[in-house]
Amino acid sequence: MPVSSVIGLQWGDEGKGKIVDLLAQSSDYVVRYNGGNNAGHTIVFGKKKFFFHLIPSGIFHKNISAIISNGVVIDPGVLINEMDILENEGINLKKKLIISPRCHLILPYHKELDAAYENARGKKKLGTTKRGIGPAYSDKVSYNGIRVYDLLDWNHFKELYTFQAKMKNRILRTFGVKPVNITKSLSLLKKQRLRLLPFIRDAFEVLNTASEKNKRILFEGAHGIMLDLDWSPYPYSTASNTVIGGINTGSGLPVKSIGNVIGVVKAFTSRVGGGPVPTEIHGRLADAIREKGGEYGTTTGRPRRIGWLDLEAVRFSCKINNVSELVITKLDILSGLLEIKLCVGYTLNGKKLHYSECGYKELEKVKPIYKTFPGWMDDISGVRKFTDLPKECKVYLNFIKKFLGVKYKFVSVGAERNANVKV
Repeated sequence: MPVSSVIGLQWGDEGKGKIVDLLAQSSDYVVRYNGGNNAGHTIVFGKKKFFFHLIPSGIFHKNISAIISNGVVIDPGVLINEMDILENEGINLKKKLIISPRCHLILPYHKELDAAYENARGKKKLGTTKRGIGPAYSDKVSYNGIRVYDLLDWNHFKELYTFQAKMKNRILRTFGVKPVNITKSLSLLKKQRLRLLPFIRDAFEVLNTASEKNKRILFEGAHGIMLDLDWSPYPYSTASNTVIGGINTGSGLPVKSIGNVIGVVKAFTSRVGGGPVPTEIHGRLADAIREKGGEYGTTTGRPRRIGWLDLEAVRFSCKINNVSELVITKLDILSGLLEIKLCVGYTLNGKKLHYSECGYKELEKVKPIYKTFPGWMDDISGVRKFTDLPKECKVYLNFIKKFLGVKYKFVSVGAERNANVKV
């Protein structure tokens, strides 16, 4: 199937970066189509680890063209920093990277507004990354956004930016926040503009022409389905659509072109930020899983909240995205537990509820229905065949597959590219 998508089926941090990097070996294009630098992907290349927020994960492969399409909001400074890292590794980006002129920009006042809004909420903080993502998308839908396209004409950009910055500075003063220095920020943006100009190119024609020629295109989703702007327990969400339909709006390629939807599920639940997590666990067990799994935000460094795998929520994600194949990640982290729980449904006041029936108030109150499995003691990080997994591990995996009704592509048992079990 020439067009595939990798999407996270939980609250993000499922390990999509590794999966994209692995599948990109047999792709011609890798496309990032939503979100901003509030997302983070960890890639192991050789003996080094790289942390990217905007650059598509498959960039290290020689024959790959990497596209940042129109659904992404771009912080120029973050993108340029990632470009510098790659070029220092000897990668010639001029032959590999395309930035859509339709992408909206995250500008200095967006980050200040993000922090101001979050601080003003006090105890009702949403847990945003304060990277300016929400305010940038807010400007986009209120016709106040500035796009990469506007960078093509500096005088035009300068006029737009000055008007918006003056308006935003009034808001910042209201919150008691220091206003943005327009002159200094324009000076920096002018330098950043020159760095980005060679990579700005219409991505729509590139992608659609590639699809018509049956080129292999891999779409890389940011965040997880449980954070989708419409389908999450809003307002505990991200600012973009993370469901499969976001590919059409975020890149211009019709959804019908996507032949294979690969859903990525961590073997347990984790989440950064506020909002309900029905299966959340606390105390020493949560601490142990967090430490063993390195569950700290790639973007923020914040410790992630930990819970058992919520199959009720994941089943919803599979249905809304028509997931065709499943990848389970970090299964090795569960080794050594005496028992493992899976959430197979919710009840509220004695009544069964589906995820789709719940808003954030219901999800805060639901009681998970758990099925308990015996754990396994063996270290499985070196296993590569399903038959070599402990019996208890195979029972756990088979139950998940049957419950979700989706076949496995493989199971990941380590951060390395080849640390996978064929199922």
